[in-house]
Amino acid sequence: MLEFSNHLLLLNCIFICADRIVFVSYNVLGVENASKHQDLYYNIPPKFLDWDHRKNLIRKELNFYHPGILCFQEVDRFDDLDNLLQKDGFRGVYLARTGEACDGCAIFWKNDLFTLLHQENIKFEMYGLRHNVAQLCVLKMTQNESNTDGNTQMSQALPSRSFVVGNIHVLFNPNRGDIKLGQVRLFLEKAHNLSQEWGSIPVVLCGDLNSVPQSAIYQFLVSCELDIQLHDRRKISGQICPLEYHPFQSQSGNAARWSNEELWLATGSRGVAPLMHHLKLCSAYTGVPGSFSFRTRDKIGEPLATSYHSKFMGTVDYIWHTEELVPVRVLDTLPIKTLRTMGGLPTKKWGSDHLALVCELAFADDSGT
Repeated sequence: MLEFSNHLLLLNCIFICADRIVFVSYNVLGVENASKHQDLYYNIPPKFLDWDHRKNLIRKELNFYHPGILCFQEVDRFDDLDNLLQKDGFRGVYLARTGEACDGCAIFWKNDLFTLLHQENIKFEMYGLRHNVAQLCVLKMTQNESNTDGNTQMSQALPSRSFVVGNIHVLFNPNRGDIKLGQVRLFLEKAHNLSQEWGSIPVVLCGDLNSVPQSAIYQFLVSCELDIQLHDRRKISGQICPLEYHPFQSQSGNAARWSNEELWLATGSRGVAPLMHHLKLCSAYTGVPGSFSFRTRDKIGEPLATSYHSKFMGTVDYIWHTEELVPVRVLDTLPIKTLRTMGGLPTKKWGSDHLALVCELAFADDSGT
């Protein structure tokens, strides 16, 4: 198995007493999707695509990471995952996609460490944004009474840590940048509102965004603002040739026109003002240095590849967090050279065509909510 990157030793020292949580975001490859798109896995032995083989690999891998929170995408065998993960002390909630699709999103949490305070579901169909879905949960850390040694005063002094965790699988279609942006925009808006309703608590957002780090969608998440009319909606996610994709730049010279309907879907507004969101987000992977010599990270610190099959190698999966949280460690993904020798995912060792993203986040101060 891969090891956590642990280059930020200073951070480990500073936050040695702060509460930490290990988050995992993982597109587990839906069984139905794999069977319907065999052209993506033509060189993968059928036994490596078998769900009974893959689900046990996934469980074994997860146990190695000792996670507290799991966010899964492309789940179409929730009962199987639920039964397996209950044995490891997890509880979970599931939201299936609307329409004819068979898969959805699932969030699991370690039941002895967290309490579910609130749950919200986003069915994008209700907003004219296709059949994808997203989840938002407010979770509260359970105070570890064993650490207080029976000291009531110390127990009362422990902060009550609550936070929002979100999980999304954005539309794949590269040509529908309006839909993709609309889904991301609504997801961020709902997460921000939920954070405010619960007292400005931290937010962690996981998922498969079907957008590469060099894309305008990625820059929207980072910078909180995007003038979408400077971009061609068919290229706004950067999914074509991701490893050779040119760095983010406006494309005003040849940007495709946006119809009024496309502007409405992307922004939720009839106006032409820049698209904005109110969450100050950081990507967990960019906060912890990685290995350039082994070709696991790009120039900004994101993994070079989180997904690999016969028609795609690149990064579309992310873990984002607000400034109240600090990344202590992340799991480095496989080097590009190693992936290419495999010829595609899944394999005998890896249970999906995506790689798991794993990070450990620490609360940045001693005050809880």
